[in-house]
Amino acid sequence: MTGTEPLNRVVDCNVVDGIATITLDSQHNRNALSRQLLGDLHGSLDEAEHADVRAIVLTHRGPAFCAGADLKERATAGSAPADSSPFVRALERLMDTACPTIAVVNGAVRAGGIGLMASCDLVVVHESTTFALTEVRIGVAPAIIAVPILRRVPPSRIAAAMLTGETFGAESARQMGLVTHVSGDVVSTVDDLCDGILRGAPTAVAATKRLLHTVASMERDAAFEAMAELSNDLFNGPDAAEGMAAFAEKRLPTWSRSVQ
Repeated sequence: MTGTEPLNRVVDCNVVDGIATITLDSQHNRNALSRQLLGDLHGSLDEAEHADVRAIVLTHRGPAFCAGADLKERATAGSAPADSSPFVRALERLMDTACPTIAVVNGAVRAGGIGLMASCDLVVVHESTTFALTEVRIGVAPAIIAVPILRRVPPSRIAAAMLTGETFGAESARQMGLVTHVSGDVVSTVDDLCDGILRGAPTAVAATKRLLHTVASMERDAAFEAMAELSNDLFNGPDAAEGMAAFAEKRLPTWSRSVQ
């Protein structure tokens, strides 16, 4: 080794039939959020967005979805200040990319991994999955990940988990709103979700994702005004014409690929 060889990627992206599957594969550290993993995650998101996919599925290899921050890497960084910007940007990209994002979890999730998962639009977890927000037990707070988590979960429902670091299970996570689906067969559940997304018009699906993120925080009159404008634009657009024609003719619609 000369020290110049590139590291093997610990995140890969595979695009099939309009679905990008991004897989975390840094099993030696339980998919912890190392600098390399975050860099490779951004590269995989670039690949997915450049491929103009209809959905992004974020999953993992190994027994853990993500163990949170790479504490060994943090400890060996010496006096260099922590730089959270790559992690923040990854969460923002999962939340803001035009197509739906789906986290698929078939293993333990801890600390920052919960924030990564919560940044996705849909979260499918195996019924045996466990979670823990362990930050307070190492002297820090779940600060950055509070942003996506508290957009999904009322603070009172997750306060105990954040304040104590206690472990909780899949059904508790579903009841508080942290996950959307608990399944004994996550692959089948995700396949059904992706099939449903592919049946919708790309522009309509992207518009629905945007309104899910924005309408609840808007003042009522402003929300009605904005949504009436959106509804009129979509009903007067080519996809609505095609969708209604296909419905009348009892056939599958042919959607335009452009997303506004």
